Amino acid sequence: MAARQDTIWEQFLAPVVRLFIDEEELRRYARSIDWEKESDRFRRPEVKVPVYYSSQNFHGIKGGYLNSGAAVSYDPITQYVLLPNETLVRQGLLERIRVKPSRIIDLGCGTGSTTLILKQAFPQAEVIGLDLSPYMLVRAEDKAKTAGLAIKWLHGNAEETKLPAASFDLVTISLLFHETPAQVTQAILQESFRLLKAGGEAIVLDGNQQTLRHLDWLNNVFEEPYIREFAQGNLDVWMGKAGFAAVQTDDVWLVNQVTRGIKPLMQETGDRRQETEEDMVITEEWIPAPGY
Repeated sequence: MAARQDTIWEQFLAPVVRLFIDEEELRRYARSIDWEKESDRFRRPEVKVPVYYSSQNFHGIKGGYLNSGAAVSYDPITQYVLLPNETLVRQGLLERIRVKPSRIIDLGCGTGSTTLILKQAFPQAEVIGLDLSPYMLVRAEDKAKTAGLAIKWLHGNAEETKLPAASFDLVTISLLFHETPAQVTQAILQESFRLLKAGGEAIVLDGNQQTLRHLDWLNNVFEEPYIREFAQGNLDVWMGKAGFAAVQTDDVWLVNQVTRGIKPLMQETGDRRQETEEDMVITEEWIPAPGY
């Protein structure tokens, strides 16, 4: 797990965080898993990893999330950088949910921290976590098994999931958009809209755009190639362009924000309102068979 040596994170913050992390325990955990073998269980050859994802370092990690080191180190670091407390921040997403979902998809799920919380909150719901990194999915599955939670994990691109339209009541996206270019963010929101049933919700947790915009030094803490593009944007506007209604953004401890949008029950067509055909599609066989 190599990182640039000139980042603020590597020079100042990483040494402090390492005081609280049992690095030997992390190394033991890393050695306990055959990462290539396990990641191959999730890896789907038809999933093309986009250049914006494979060519950049995230959080100062060389190669971004396409390696086992990122999967091992992500959780221990995140618990110290999500202020004031990781659980409180992720709970902020949960508190904004208004639907009673039977099917949930967590796009860009990473190691599954939010995905697990969703399954715990809605135990009867079918929950799937989707991510571009099969290594992160190995870690997510391990966490779910330890917690005794039945969650489906899928290797895929959130821009084009290949899942049927109108298959979910709830789409969640946590801490993803500050790591994607604006045009990719828009594509993911449009895909989220397509995946939702009429009346379904999309909930997005991420850094607070206004805070990041006015406190630019925060953008220097980690090596995040797209964070300034995210900070200069407006998630409310992006969601509106994707078709969402009743879009609302709330601050979460100033440093983060949660944005909620609804897929309308009806859409305007000429002079009259009618339900879209897409919204009427309900497909039962929408999840790949075990062992994908």
